Amino acid sequence: MDFLSPLYERARQNPKRIVFAEGTEPRVLEAAAELKKQGLCTPILLENPEAHPKFQAHIQRFQELRGSTVEEATEKMKNPHYFATMLLHEGEADGMIAGPTAPSKERILPALELIKTKIEHHRVSGAMIMILPETVDPDAANGGVLLFADCAVNIEPTVEVLAQIASDTADTASHLGLDPKIALLSFSTAGSTEHPLTKKMRDAADLIKHQRPDLAVEGEMQVDTALMDEVAALKDPGSPIAGHANVLIFPDLEAGNIGYKLVERLAGATVIGPILQGLKKPMNEVSRGSTSQDIFNLAVFTCIQAQLPA
Repeated sequence: MDFLSPLYERARQNPKRIVFAEGTEPRVLEAAAELKKQGLCTPILLENPEAHPKFQAHIQRFQELRGSTVEEATEKMKNPHYFATMLLHEGEADGMIAGPTAPSKERILPALELIKTKIEHHRVSGAMIMILPETVDPDAANGGVLLFADCAVNIEPTVEVLAQIASDTADTASHLGLDPKIALLSFSTAGSTEHPLTKKMRDAADLIKHQRPDLAVEGEMQVDTALMDEVAALKDPGSPIAGHANVLIFPDLEAGNIGYKLVERLAGATVIGPILQGLKKPMNEVSRGSTSQDIFNLAVFTCIQAQLPA
């Protein structure tokens, strides 16, 4: 895992405080112990929020932030995901890991209510860092690291939301030291099939080009065209993206979620994510099927996010 070693070193140079909402979960405990041992972050393992010395103070703070009753604030602060998010909001932690036993909605909602987005009305999205094994065809691997989005949050994104997802995922790729080459995926390439769904991806690509002329992006594009030189030469000759894409934007959550799990389970990819993009502070989540190593790697990336300027 040559790609991971530099990430570990970046985290080690400036370890951050990472709060784990489910601080008694065995996989979390195993990951946190190894993170501390290697000096990659300072784990904060949340156990019982009601036993925390700032439980009452954070009830009052939640009331101030949300305009809620004391009863509602108390119930929310009893929830470990809400309480951990409050620790992040109040600067008592630098980053947060949510999961791995709670459903996705329970993990993400506290961040939307308390941390909120960097830009008003901006959509949070979930990107997956896919680290491919050496057994994968080098022509398709494009350097061995791909980013998939959105795989976690937006069920049926509009053209505008797709553009936001692509822009944020390109920035995530840049944080990893990659040069983002973005393909907006569909079942058609460069107008080969006219349909409202293919037009949607084409319109999103055009919008990104207008909003972010610094980014290399094309769409709509079939996934084999996006990844493989030989197919790209046939279907989209002359394209600077086709055959070289490393950021894949899926048309909807259904396709993105299925796609990343297929690559993880059948190709043996190492997955880091979901990376929750667009929030004011770094908060990421792990799925219920995650291993302790998955949690370890996500915490490392969360630490790197926390090192970035606000």
